[in-house]
Amino acid sequence: MEKTLDLIAIGRSSIDLYGQQIGSRLEDIGSFAKSVGGCPANIAIGTARLGLKSALITRVGPEQMGAFIREQLVREGVAIDGVHVDKDRLTALVLLAVQSEGVSPTTFYRADCADMALDESDVDEAFVAQAHAIVVTGTHFSKAPAAAAQAKAIAVAKAHGGKVVFDVDYRPNLWGLAGHAAGFERYVKSEAVTARLKTVLPDCDLIVGTEEEIMVAGGADSVLDALKGIRAISGATVVLKRGAEGCIVYDGPIADDLEAGIVGRGFPIEVFNVLGAGDAFMSGFLRGWLRDEALATCATWANACGAFAVSRLLCSTEYPTWPELKHFLDHGSRERALRKDAALNHIHWATTRRRTYPRLMALAIDHRIQLEDLAPDEAAVARIPAFKVLAVRAARRVADGRPGFGMLLDDKYGRDALFAAGAGQDLWVARPIELPGSRPLRFEFSQDLGSRLIEWPVDHCIKVLCFYHPDDDPALKREQTEKLVSAFDAARTVGREILIEIIASKSGPLEEDTVARALAELYDAGLEPDWWKLEPQASVAAWRRIDHVIAARDPWCRGVLLLGLEAPIETLKESFAAARTAARVRGFAVGRTIFAEAAERWLDGRIGDEEAVDAMAANFGALVDLWLSLDKERAA
Repeated sequence: MEKTLDLIAIGRSSIDLYGQQIGSRLEDIGSFAKSVGGCPANIAIGTARLGLKSALITRVGPEQMGAFIREQLVREGVAIDGVHVDKDRLTALVLLAVQSEGVSPTTFYRADCADMALDESDVDEAFVAQAHAIVVTGTHFSKAPAAAAQAKAIAVAKAHGGKVVFDVDYRPNLWGLAGHAAGFERYVKSEAVTARLKTVLPDCDLIVGTEEEIMVAGGADSVLDALKGIRAISGATVVLKRGAEGCIVYDGPIADDLEAGIVGRGFPIEVFNVLGAGDAFMSGFLRGWLRDEALATCATWANACGAFAVSRLLCSTEYPTWPELKHFLDHGSRERALRKDAALNHIHWATTRRRTYPRLMALAIDHRIQLEDLAPDEAAVARIPAFKVLAVRAARRVADGRPGFGMLLDDKYGRDALFAAGAGQDLWVARPIELPGSRPLRFEFSQDLGSRLIEWPVDHCIKVLCFYHPDDDPALKREQTEKLVSAFDAARTVGREILIEIIASKSGPLEEDTVARALAELYDAGLEPDWWKLEPQASVAAWRRIDHVIAARDPWCRGVLLLGLEAPIETLKESFAAARTAARVRGFAVGRTIFAEAAERWLDGRIGDEEAVDAMAANFGALVDLWLSLDKERAA
């Protein structure tokens, strides 16, 4: 059978809830960050991020947490053909904290959980046969049905020429050898565990474990004797993980000198959180091993991935991507704490975004002052929220379930519309934070963004409008830039995308190089937004300059959305045509051109709901058709 997968990992999948207060006991944690966890799930995600075609065989519960695991695996590019929903059991849960360096209290909620109910029926021979390698893990040999499932996978893999990788993954309390409070305990000697694991070793091509895991697998009280014990029954390549000291790879007879093995390059960094580091290490090793790299190279990549993991808080969420790893290997880092390296963090952010948007067409109705001005009285102002819900209906009608559509909606009048837009998660949503019309820039409601943004859905994009001209007074530019930087920093801190809208024409002449100069200055200040929203330019040459600045300063930028400035549709045809010549322009976010007339008539009672929706849908649809026709012309 054709090998369409590089590897299939088998076993644990859980929800990891990491305490966000560092240096705290688990008893004192006040808030948690959620991510996919469990050794095999981590490895599947880690290898997918490094460019391998990976899959996972596991079980999840029928609830929202099981759905989250499946959805996140898909976002990461992991095949989920083997991820089964157990209708009778809940998804496993783990609570974790970073109390001090190397000390992370861990509590497992795994009583009769979904992944430990894995059995032979979950292992499809045709699916396993597609993989160059399978990864089996120690914990799933602790229960009979799960052990039988892994044994079947091993037999199938070997029958179809696949390799068998064994991550010892020894958690004593998951073998019933430590109490619930001892989740962080890594070694309890057990002849029963050793006897069980020794039945696996002869079938393996690669065995990976820490010093403690090698001792329990080899059944000896010293690492060297344990390695010799493993070699006596297995010809596998053995990788000994040694934490901050890196690793040693043994690909032949075990010498009397423990150091007589293959080593890779080490990376001295600050240890922040050791949990999940081994799974990141395994991911890096497999990226090399399954691409037939030299073992020293495999070890180097494994050490580097482990360094990323111990320098960050979460597990799979913060494992490196291949571009990120390559940048680190090629350039290193000035920071011992890699989580503080701005260049690496930006690559990580940009290469792990939740969704892709090759094209984005948005109905912008985040306007506040403009709608207030259209309202004939206070009663009409009170109806603005209802009108914004109608705009969501219009956008949905035009989108008709197609990807690449969105809306700009505000917090002042758009609460109900935000709820409407969020249902089904089919529309991209951006929300403004600027005080309308402010120059210098001020934030609406509060200058403290952090406490506000943390309440937003994770895939809502922050939008901030700044009236900025490169010829402004230097003191004004400095104040505006500092405000934009604070918004950008807040976005990255809370994990939200940010769109920066720059309007220069309200503050000075719009020359061929005006906006390009403005963007260059903002990049120099440290801004690297996910999106720019820019006004129409006077010429194709102006767009070419903008393209050049973005490509040179941030090749990871999602791109530019074109705004409308209330221009008639006929005028926007020319603007769209010029903008579409730019490689970085991905679409548009237009507002008053679409909704202004309908809003005025609806607010004063001249038309009803359906007429308003029809009018907005017609205008939005006309702009969408125009943009798509330009896309076809460009493709031709």
